[in-house]
Amino acid sequence: MSRMLHALIRLLAVMAIEVALFAPSARAEDKLLNETVEFTGTVLFLQSRVPALVIGVVRNGETAVYGFGETSDGSGAAPDRHTMLRVGSLTKAFTGQVLASLVADGTVKFTDRLQDRIGWNVMIPGRDGRQITLIELATHSSGLPREVARASGPPDDPFSTLTPEAYRKGLESDPLIFAPGAGALYSNFGFDVLSAALAHAAGKPYDALLEERVLGPVGLKDTVLALRPGDHERLLQGHNFNGEPLPDVKTPLIAGGASGIYSTPGDILRWLSWHLDRFASKSAEIRLLDHAAYLQRDGLDPVYGLDESGHMDALSLGWIVMEPHGDLPLILQKAGGLQGIFCYTAFAPTRGIGAFVAINKFDFGAAMAMAGVVNHLIGELAPR
Repeated sequence: MSRMLHALIRLLAVMAIEVALFAPSARAEDKLLNETVEFTGTVLFLQSRVPALVIGVVRNGETAVYGFGETSDGSGAAPDRHTMLRVGSLTKAFTGQVLASLVADGTVKFTDRLQDRIGWNVMIPGRDGRQITLIELATHSSGLPREVARASGPPDDPFSTLTPEAYRKGLESDPLIFAPGAGALYSNFGFDVLSAALAHAAGKPYDALLEERVLGPVGLKDTVLALRPGDHERLLQGHNFNGEPLPDVKTPLIAGGASGIYSTPGDILRWLSWHLDRFASKSAEIRLLDHAAYLQRDGLDPVYGLDESGHMDALSLGWIVMEPHGDLPLILQKAGGLQGIFCYTAFAPTRGIGAFVAINKFDFGAAMAMAGVVNHLIGELAPR
């Protein structure tokens, strides 16, 4: 090995140590867990060159969280388990859990038509004699496009044009790309109207329904659809593709089903612990409904927008299901991105391990890399 390569390795090692010194941590008793999470986070932070990164893992009930960089430019504070951040489309898995809860108690059925549950004066489009059902909305197989057509909002409030009226007009325009159930196309549109339908079926606003069915029962004190007083002070600042800081902007309640949630690494790990408690009698049926694979990839046409964080083998309620292969166990995963934050979470329901990672810059290469790293980390910590 050349002297230059030896020198480079020593330099990277020193840099990793220096970065780790500025990474506040929540350490588990599990020494292997601490070692792997800290080292993985250090290397990923150095490779991604983002302003900040936070990574956390839960294994057999123990958690380790490590943060790197600065939560906001010039703050000098590294992110930790209490850092508030936007989780973007990870919100969809929360919406799936709300659906599982309502199905478990008989409030709705998976096969209920959107037409019968939405509660709007609108004719829901169909195709080839097929109507959109709740399960098709939850598995990206409704045929609805990725986004609802709308006017652009102002730079300081870009989501202001996401209104119930925009969704009504979108449905009335018959935007279906394929017959419901025939294919799978990633759809924020679909999850937003799903949350509206669930709220109408339960007879309460969606934020109250989310609190009643998921946040309260699981004990998620820092997971919200709108920031509370004091939350801004610990908010992870997002950055655009060019590195410029992005402002935090509010998300209307109608978009609460697809991408509206804020949370913390600590809350996400607590939520993953709930998902991993597979032998608990409390909420057992909700977990079973939530984790089941309802739509296999085989035979779907088209399949688009579902493989960015790992090959989609099947679809659950908002979760992407990856079947076991090589050293990897069965994994349920979901990625999210909004206002300069990319995040990814995944768990192996039969192995007692789950992980969460977030970066605060729009960088598709870094986002795809961190998903691959987390999937590999799960494989290392939960060998088959």
